[in-house]
Formats: sequence, C-alpha cells, structure tokens
Amino acid sequence: MTLLRVLFYFLSFIAIVSALYAASSKNLVRSIFVFFVTLFSLAGLYVLALADFVAVTQVVIYVGGILVLILFAFMLSGKETLNVLQKQEGKFLSMKKLPAILLAVLFFVVLINVVFKANADNLPWVRDAISLKNEITPKDIMIDNIGVNLMTRYLLPFEAISILLLVALVGAAHLSRKEGKA
Repeated sequence: MTLLRVLFYFLSFIAIVSALYAASSKNLVRSIFVFFVTLFSLAGLYVLALADFVAVTQVVIYVGGILVLILFAFMLSGKETLNVLQKQEGKFLSMKKLPAILLAVLFFVVLINVVFKANADNLPWVRDAISLKNEITPKDIMIDNIGVNLMTRYLLPFEAISILLLVALVGAAHLSRKEGKA
C-alpha cells in the first residue's frame, strides 16, 4: 500500500467520522468545530486529487467564510434560541422525522444504484481522454486555465455562487440580530 493510498483512507475516515459526529451531536458548538475538521479533511482530499485550486477555494470560501458566519450567528444568538435548540426531542426515530428519514433512505438507494450501475471506465469522455493521453500530472499548471475559464465560459455559475454566498451572509446576519420584545 502506497503512502498516497494510506493518506487518502486516513483523510476519508476523518471526513466521514467528523461529518457523522457533526450531524449527530446535540452540542451545537462542538458540531460547528467538528465541521471545521470535516471541511479541512475534504480540502486535503482535493489536494490528493491534484485539485489544488479547489482545495484552496474550499478552505477560503467554506472554512473562511460560510462556517465563520455560522459560528458568529450561533455565538450572537440569544439564550432563548439556544435553549430551544438544545431541548429538542432526544428520540432518533419519531413520526415527525419519518418523511425526512424516508427521503434520506430514498436518496441513499438512488446513490447506491448509481454507483453500482455506473461504469466509469467506459464513459465516452474518459475513453477519449485515455486514448489521447490527456492526463493531469502534478507538473501541470492549471490555475491560469481555471482563471480564464472562470471569467469567460463559467461566468454565470461564478456569479450564481456569489449570490449564494451573499444569501448566506444575509441569513447569518438575520440569525444573529437581536429580536426586539413586543
């Protein structure tokens, strides 16, 4: 087993375990900080996949932006809101959660079905890339190509992401504001 494979399995294990802990923990502060670990391990997986730009973007946008906004919104929210969130039902399965659980199981079945039925080696664009020796090596410089494509071909998705980040910022500001007593 190579060092790269060991590092991949290690980062994958950290990402999965920390994501499960963040989703299942009742302590919101711990969930937020463990989510930091999840996002950093995903950035490490992007580095292993030779997607250094995506890894840096992951750290800057999600860890540096969105997650910090979530943390500030949590820290600035009132005690009443936090007490309501902390005193939710302790039961994992209940009738209120049944639609969400059914939807999650359905998505999981579809995902497993796609993974087992997809033959990634026989996709036309993969076969063309293999036959043309169009491979990304660690020596290739992809940042220039990404910058040109980002500002020309993918300008609309880039702007859509900026609107999404703006909505997240406004949502965090709305969550963190103090509500006046009427």
